[in-house]
Amino acid sequence: MVTLEIDGQKVEVEEGTTVLQAARKLGIEIPTLCYNEAIQPYGACRLCVVEVIMGNVSRFQSSCSLPVADGMTVKTNSESVLRGRKVLLELYLARCPQSKEVKELCERYGVTETRFKTFDKMEDCVLCGLCVRVCDEVVGAHAIDFVGRGTERRVDVPFERLWDKCLACGACTYVCPTGHIQNEGRRIGQLRRNLGTERKCRYMLMGAVSSKICPNNYECWRCEYDQRTEYQLGNHPALALKTTGKK
Repeated sequence: MVTLEIDGQKVEVEEGTTVLQAARKLGIEIPTLCYNEAIQPYGACRLCVVEVIMGNVSRFQSSCSLPVADGMTVKTNSESVLRGRKVLLELYLARCPQSKEVKELCERYGVTETRFKTFDKMEDCVLCGLCVRVCDEVVGAHAIDFVGRGTERRVDVPFERLWDKCLACGACTYVCPTGHIQNEGRRIGQLRRNLGTERKCRYMLMGAVSSKICPNNYECWRCEYDQRTEYQLGNHPALALKTTGKK
């Protein structure tokens, strides 16, 4: 076990726990856009950066990927942390001014405008990478990825064409914090055209069940089995299976 202090509160957690997880154990909320417990930490959004003090050394690190250490002191809302967080939110506001999630975070931290130039093309993708990582790490389909560089960087399918590796499982849509990624609907249309009467249920395609044929022509939103399964698991099936270790 490891003992550390977060915002003046002592906490004891298992070795290997991240600072973000330890803070949440204390009920301390640290904002994130790129974190999901079923996916390896990535540290892309940087909103979870905290001030970490060890001895006489103070530094700023992303709490989602930083393991706890004995004697560590963490400040999640120091003046420096909040100042940096507000700058990041200004950048997100410049890129995604219409994003509901971004606007809610800006309101929480008192960011009303941005000093940065707004993108010419309105975006609602914050490049958090959750969709790419859930497809790779959890589903194992590797059907989407980042393409382009700099201001042209975006998430897309290879050669801008959906391919057979996409299972239409909807995990990418489920984890997207802004609602930008919508591959599920596009792939479902492709599956209808290509599979005819051999319509394997997406739960079968992702390995959640051994055998099930889709009775609803891939209209998952009106499938009683689909809705009941997600409700009972309390999560997307792929994520629920990953976090519980079941198959």
